[in-house]
Amino acid sequence: MKVIDSHIHCGIQNSDLSFEVIKGYLTGDIQGACFYAPVEDIYDRYDYRFEDTPSWMACRQRANEYLLDIQNANEDIFAYFFVWNDFRKGELKKGYKGIKWHRHEYEPVYHYDDPKCEEFLQEIYRLQLPIVLEEPFKNTRYFIDRVAGRTPIIIPHLGGLNGGFSTLFRSGIWDDETVYADTALASTREMSIFLEKYGSERLLFGSDFPFSTPQSELYKVESLNLDEKDYQNVVSNNILKLMKVLDSD
Repeated sequence: MKVIDSHIHCGIQNSDLSFEVIKGYLTGDIQGACFYAPVEDIYDRYDYRFEDTPSWMACRQRANEYLLDIQNANEDIFAYFFVWNDFRKGELKKGYKGIKWHRHEYEPVYHYDDPKCEEFLQEIYRLQLPIVLEEPFKNTRYFIDRVAGRTPIIIPHLGGLNGGFSTLFRSGIWDDETVYADTALASTREMSIFLEKYGSERLLFGSDFPFSTPQSELYKVESLNLDEKDYQNVVSNNILKLMKVLDSD
């Protein structure tokens, strides 16, 4: 069985996270991964008043296309498109397997009221691309309500940077069956609580490399001693089904 790490950062412009480096961590059962560009290649996260420029747009384009080139040459690598406020919906037709939608508190904001944002979302719905959403809690709630089940949403870190696991769990965000979670940097306790309430079909294994390693994060999942079906769901089947690589039951 191939294990797929659903959360790895890969880029060569403002970070030293080349595919050649990452390949050394895809060992043993871990044979595939979903790649996101590093934030540092997408926008200036340290400038709350950041305004886009042609040079940043070009950097972002190179960052996303680097991942697409890797995907095209490696059957078990899946490129996600990291979106910013130019909302380039035409790029989504190039074969990306998902969307990375990301900002932290005190970082520059997405222009949700821009008509191009809605056009971009409509294209995501049409293509049924999963969205990895990392926003503060208020925006997370807003975004999930706006998408309203029209495409799957993945909350990384079991909500650790979307307001915290406990906050999201109590809010009932995962009661929506189109909202998933990944395990990257989450505790085994949080994984167990999620699995007990929601089962194994909406939890995805991820490492958030380089902030942890695929092997160490997989060890956490293995320590849960899941039965074979549940383990396969978490480490492989769920993410492959979301990306339409594996047929849904």
